[in-house]
Amino acid sequence: MKNTAEKIYTLDDLKQVIQNWQQTGKQVVFTNGCFDIVHLGHIDYLEKARQKGDKLVVGLNSDSSVKTLKGESRPVIPEYARARMLAALEFVDAVVLFDENTPKSLIEALKPDILTKGNDYTVENIVGADFVLAQGGKVETLPLVDGFSTSQIIEKIKQFM
Repeated sequence: MKNTAEKIYTLDDLKQVIQNWQQTGKQVVFTNGCFDIVHLGHIDYLEKARQKGDKLVVGLNSDSSVKTLKGESRPVIPEYARARMLAALEFVDAVVLFDENTPKSLIEALKPDILTKGNDYTVENIVGADFVLAQGGKVETLPLVDGFSTSQIIEKIKQFM
């Protein structure tokens, strides 16, 4: 079994790894997110995403990206710790950090076969969907577990303070 840190890649290294997987007929699934406080909703979603193909790649928002998207108090957990936690999941094959607000350029560089997001999105508003579809890939929305979101968990914790 791989050391979890070995599943965290630079973009250049991951491009080569994905090419190798695809050349051997593996279907590569890509998803992305902040994954700030990992909870059941994340686990369930990532497990379902992995079932859509042979390899699961997670694009992880960097600390600066999370701060831009979620506000100055986020992320709660720093990027390296978030990356290691995701990499520790057996159904996650690779983790790559990105600094941009959206994973558009990351998706275009990695060229996954399948792109997934939660069903709080529609295919029309999933960043990178047009690119993946134009490449002959698939875009799928997956059901989310009700009642689990990092923002809700943070609000609940604040009630106890």
